[in-house]
This record gives sequence, structure tokens and C-alpha cells, in this order.
Amino acid sequence: MRAGQDTRIPARTVALVTALGATRAVAAALRRRRAGAGSTRWERTNYAGRTVDLFAGPAVAVGSMLGALPALPALPARTRGAAAVAVGAAALCGAYDDMAGAGDPRRGFRAHLGALRHGDVTSGAVKLFGIGAAGLVAGAMLKERPLDKLLAGVVIAGSAHVVNLVDVGPGRAAVAVMGLGAPGLLRRGAAGALAAAPVGAAAAVVTDDLGERTMLGDTGAHALGAALGTAVVAGNGRAGLALHAAALVAATIRGADVSRMSAGSPM
Repeated sequence: MRAGQDTRIPARTVALVTALGATRAVAAALRRRRAGAGSTRWERTNYAGRTVDLFAGPAVAVGSMLGALPALPALPARTRGAAAVAVGAAALCGAYDDMAGAGDPRRGFRAHLGALRHGDVTSGAVKLFGIGAAGLVAGAMLKERPLDKLLAGVVIAGSAHVVNLVDVGPGRAAVAVMGLGAPGLLRRGAAGALAAAPVGAAAAVVTDDLGERTMLGDTGAHALGAALGTAVVAGNGRAGLALHAAALVAATIRGADVSRMSAGSPM
């Protein structure tokens, strides 16, 4: 070994491995608990008529939050706090929609906002505004200038919603997260570690997701998306944030239409 050579494991590697291990451990623990309790609350029937569990959702949420923490001890508490706020709130809002919104045929922002105008507060509306507010809070924690805070909030919330819109078939959201997050693994520091956490979490469940044994649900899709958005914010200045925000808004508008047309699918 050469004198002065840095032998520390890269933060992104620590984040990837930690997220993968934590996600698998949480999913396994939830399945054991369900087996003992006999509950079907966290089960759904997918498009093919197969019974799948929703445990991948909370598992990837926990994995994404825990994954980056051991890799980021030297970073400001605000950065770690922002990641926890973004992912935690996205997961909670998604879980509320998974439970309270089960069976609701309304899909897309227009449907939920239309219901809200008539005094009907749907779980989708709660999710929309809750994740939006959490994104703005996390963005404000990560950036200093007002415009940058706003753009950061749009990127975090937009990423959460876009990943959820992609989740219309087995494994699609998990594969998308792995593909979109892979370039971030080339970065060092906070951006690389924050990108590695959702990639590791998605990798932990992608096989079961593709095999139609589990599904992410809104809980997992929103959590993974928010985690990716936080990584994007950490690694970009104003110009990069503006480009990502514009792309995410366009994708959200287009994806909402596609998702509404796929309303018959429980995925």
C-alpha cells in the first residue's frame, strides 16, 4: 500500500450496501410479522389476479432513509434532515393513499383537484399537497437563495410524483430508479451517497417486484422518487435545477394523463 493512500470506502458504496441490506431486512421482518398475524391489510390483487404484498414500499422507504446516514457523518445536519423530511413525508403520504385510497377509481391531478373543488378531500389530494409541502421544506433546507429553494422543492416533489406515475407494472418503478440513479453513483460526496441510497433500496426489491410477489405501492414509489430528487438537488446549481424542474413538470403532466388511462390497473 502506498504511503498516504486513502483506504476509506467511498460514501456512495457505504450508502448503496446499507440501503440494500436495510431494505431486505425490513421486508423480511414485515413478512414474518404478517405470517404470524394473518393480516391481509397489506395485500393487493394485481392486474394478473395474483396476490402480492405491499411490504416493498415501507422497506424501500426505510432503506432509502437509512442508507445515506452512515455515509454522510461529515455533512451538515440540514442535509441529512432534508433527506429524512423528503423521503419520510413522501412515504407517509403514499402509505395514506395506499390504505385510504384503495378502490378509489379517480386518477390524476385533475380528478383529485376537481373533487377538492367540490369539498371532497381525497387521499390523492392529501398526497399531492403533503409531498409538495415536504419538498419545499427539504429544498429550503438544502439551498440558500429563494429561487433555488423553490426549484429544489419542485425537483424533489416532482421526482416523487414521476416515479409513482411510472409504477404501472411489475418492476417498472424499481428499474427506473436504478437507471435514473446510476449516473449519480459517479459523483462524490453528498450527491453520490444520496443517489446510491435509493438505487440500493430499489435493487433489494426489484427481483420480487418483477416476479409479482410484492409491489412498491405509492409508499415505495414516492419514497424512492423523493430520495432521487434530493440527490439531484444536492448535486446541482440553479441551471441544473431549472432544467430538471422543467422536465419533471412536463413528465408529470404527460404521465398523469397516461396514469388516468391506466386507472383499471391496481399497480
